[in-house]
Amino acid sequence: MPSAHPHPPRWKTLIAFAIIYLVWGSTFYAIRVGVHEVPPLLLAAVRFTIAGAALLTWALAQGEALPRRREWAATALLALLIFVVDYGILFWAEQRVASGTAAVILATIPACMALAEILFLRTERLTPRLGCALLIGLAGVVVLVDPSLGMAGAPVYALGAAGLLVSAVSWSIASVLSKKLPMPASKVMSAAVQMLAGGLMLCVVAAAAGEAHGFHPGAVSSGAWIALAYLTVAGSIVGFTAYTWLIHHHSPTQVGTYAYVNPVVAVVVGHFLGGEALNARAALGTALVLVSVVVITTRRKSNVTSGSAAPSRA
Repeated sequence: MPSAHPHPPRWKTLIAFAIIYLVWGSTFYAIRVGVHEVPPLLLAAVRFTIAGAALLTWALAQGEALPRRREWAATALLALLIFVVDYGILFWAEQRVASGTAAVILATIPACMALAEILFLRTERLTPRLGCALLIGLAGVVVLVDPSLGMAGAPVYALGAAGLLVSAVSWSIASVLSKKLPMPASKVMSAAVQMLAGGLMLCVVAAAAGEAHGFHPGAVSSGAWIALAYLTVAGSIVGFTAYTWLIHHHSPTQVGTYAYVNPVVAVVVGHFLGGEALNARAALGTALVLVSVVVITTRRKSNVTSGSAAPSRA
């Protein structure tokens, strides 16, 4: 997308990249802190309802138009896939899966998106390079999960890992559908209504799951509340604002580098702040997945050169 400010100050660019690299990478640990005291779906519901309402208010104040009637159905479908399925499972999984490991497994999203483009959009071919990258990413997940490999470090909780792969697939399907469905022209408005709709859906799902029963907000520590505030303000509102600004001023390829920086940040933050294991199994699994991500996201393909970017992890 052309920018009215082709040469923004370097300090603004550095701050914006630092936000999408460091803040988005560290949100995985914040989720882990929060779900140890707050029911996971309820925590996700509060985060995205507040953040979505704030972004929607800001978008309306900027004069952005609400989605048209035919865009609301598409918005609701994407909100279901991204916030209820993808984020809902992520919050649930981090009750038993280390935050760094969760980030690494979700880093398979580019691989899932490539498969979705091959199967549904027909905009991608299964080349030897892409096939090798997909196999390398799969091998990384196997290393993390398979207890029969005899590697140092406990294997990842298998059900949680499977759920995270479902999350990755759900996000990828939503990303592919967003290219076909009628969506608001404004990226900010589109994200705001999806986030708010997803948060409200999560409220319903959390209530249906009975997460409010027996939950006492007064018993939640200040650390968990700080984690929720960090996820809402820094992760969703500030993070998405920085991402949108970068998309307007820099190439999608540059901005999309967060896809393989975030897992590294998440692993480092989880290790040093949360005491998460950093052993041979975790190191090898992470390295294989990241190699897969780099190969997939740097390949030449038509929809990259045309100016699309990786979807934001708001």
